Order: sequence, then C-alpha cells, then structure tokens
Amino acid sequence: MTEPESAAEFVPDGADLAALRAAAAGCRGCELYRDATQTVFGDGAAAARVMLVGEQPGDKEDRAGEPFVGPAGRLLDRALADAGLDRDRCYLTNAVKHFRFTRAPGKPRLHKKPSVGQINACAPWLTAEYAAVRPAVVVALGATAVRAVLGTRYRVTADRGRLLPCPQAGDGAQAVISTHPSAILRAPDDTRAEALAALVSDLRVVVGAIDRR
Repeated sequence: MTEPESAAEFVPDGADLAALRAAAAGCRGCELYRDATQTVFGDGAAAARVMLVGEQPGDKEDRAGEPFVGPAGRLLDRALADAGLDRDRCYLTNAVKHFRFTRAPGKPRLHKKPSVGQINACAPWLTAEYAAVRPAVVVALGATAVRAVLGTRYRVTADRGRLLPCPQAGDGAQAVISTHPSAILRAPDDTRAEALAALVSDLRVVVGAIDRR
C-alpha cells in the first residue's frame, strides 16, 4: 500500500486547536511518523496575535510531545522576554511536526533537516493552525520556516527583521523573518551574544507591529 504524500487527508475541516492536535496524533502524511516518538503539534494561546514557526521538533521535543522545550526553546524564552513578548500569549509550532534524525549505533539521535517534500507534506497542518489561531504576525524562525511560511522568495540574511505580507495566515497578517535559536546555540562563543541580540531586535519589530494594531 502506497503511503500518502500529504497530511491533507488527516486534517479535519474547520477544527479548533484541540481537535487539530488530536487529529495530528494519528498523522501518517509522510514517512517521518515511522521513526519519531510522536507528533509534536503546536502549543500556546488559541487566539494568539503572534505565531512563531520553527523548523521541526528536536530530540527533547520529540520525547516530551511539546514544541520548544529543549535548549533552543529556553533561549527563545529568553529572547521573547527581552523583546517584551509573553510566551504564554504566543502560539508556537513547527513547519514539520515529526522529528527527523539520523543515528549511528550507540550514538544519540542527531537532527537532520527535513526535505522539501516533507515540508510540503506537513503544510496542511500549518494552514489549519493559521485558520484556528488567526495570528496578526507570524515569525518564521530559520530557513525551513521561511520556506514553509513565505515560499522561496525570501532569505533569512537578506530579509530578516522587517514586516512582510503574509496573506496565507489571514487578511492583513504580516510575517517577520529571524534566525532559529538553535543556530545561535551552534554559533561560535564570541558571536553568540550578537546573534541573540539580533533575534531580540527582530522580535521587537513584532512588538511594534502588534502595538500599532
């Protein structure tokens, strides 16, 4: 039996976040479900004005079943606080809902970037999250999230920190591009503070956009 190449058939029409989360637990829209521990769906305020989209769950998230709970999530919490954004009033999710990893015998699971096909297969979940949350601003954290949220037109380095149209998230919705906090953790020690400051600066653009609405 051929497996589906999209999550579309698993996404209930017009569902709220609770129903979407329950349905996503059984998603078989791409092959990643076979090795991941579980689906890691989005989490946060149901009527959040800010939605943050990362790449995919990591090892800690895969085990916990919640997004942004590992080291990158803790760094994001710090950046949100420094920018004046309350995480509890945001909605956090990922472009891909299952952990893609590689592992040698006896070694820990190592993150592996999701393919374009896997990003596209998971896109119906992100579309449904937009419809349920209706965010005013979507923050795309890293290149994979940029592709999922905005397509191939924009790049992190060239377009970060400015407000961009994001009509797929709703009428009048905007997007802001920034780096993923995991990239900051991987940066050399002598550049990490500057990279974190840049993430905070991008998030302050979000704060300004929300304040003007």
